[in-house]
Amino acid sequence: MRVSDFIDHAFHHFNAGTLRRAAHAFATHVNGGGKMVVTLAGGLSTGRIGIMLAEMIRQGKVHMVVSTAANLEEDLFLWAFGDTYVPVIDYSNCSLEQEAKLLDLGYNRVTDVAIPENGMRLIEKLWINNLRLNVGPLFPYERIWMLFDELALLEHHRCHGQPKEHSWVLAAKQHGVPIYTPGWEDCTLANMTVAEALRGDTSVLHRFQSGLEAMIEIAGWYQMHCNLIAGEPVNPGVGFFQIGGGISGDFPICAVPMLRQDLGKDYLPHWSYFCQIGDSQESYGGYSGAKPSEKITWDKVSPETPMFDIKSDASIVAPLIFAYVLGW
Repeated sequence: MRVSDFIDHAFHHFNAGTLRRAAHAFATHVNGGGKMVVTLAGGLSTGRIGIMLAEMIRQGKVHMVVSTAANLEEDLFLWAFGDTYVPVIDYSNCSLEQEAKLLDLGYNRVTDVAIPENGMRLIEKLWINNLRLNVGPLFPYERIWMLFDELALLEHHRCHGQPKEHSWVLAAKQHGVPIYTPGWEDCTLANMTVAEALRGDTSVLHRFQSGLEAMIEIAGWYQMHCNLIAGEPVNPGVGFFQIGGGISGDFPICAVPMLRQDLGKDYLPHWSYFCQIGDSQESYGGYSGAKPSEKITWDKVSPETPMFDIKSDASIVAPLIFAYVLGW
């Protein structure tokens, strides 16, 4: 039995039922010609979200990604030296002494896996050399795409990496899918950039386009894919699939109210599909836990928008939905 058939057969109530309905609406949206923006929070790349997301990109089911910078760079790390990662299976019982030993051995733990420092130092050399080129300013994803090209030419440097078909960033490069990283300064490569500036080369600070420029790009992309004729949409529009919370979701979804309210283009449609996967609670005041219906009051979605809120583990739910959309 295919995964998609199993979901249709067995997922009917509670979070499972919401997953099935969200997956069906996602498939209907993109198969009908609609576009889909996917947002990635946290460290999902280290959790190998790319195995499924890369295929979604290759099959034309995802058309823009907005991500934490950590997910962007950690996909590169996996591609370059992922087979040298060390599993930390019993991570929740690690003593302080065991954590310190990982540090002494040159490993950086992300939940149940540890990333080797020496691999990141290899990337740092290429990254700093790239920044010294008088090219740009560019968005961070464009510079990381350049590193993929450089590492491909130095194949012996990535003989311990994950298969290229598992890299969602590489798939996005190959298929021209843009990746925006609001607050990109919160990542290892950004720290390396600042360290280079503190060593005296402040020119590296000016090699990047800003988050405000990213919003301009997102807004332009959104308007281009609404496909209005005589003020009426001619396709299902643009959907929004949010994996986790945080700035990766909060930032791009605001493109619509910015266009409609701040720019006065209230003829533009709302997001035409919305799904969020997470475990945040609404009562704690965090935006990530807010019910999708709250977004109506911010002019992001309308009462007619298909809306889904799945309170569950995104590392499990998102691959299942992707498998459904792919017809696996």
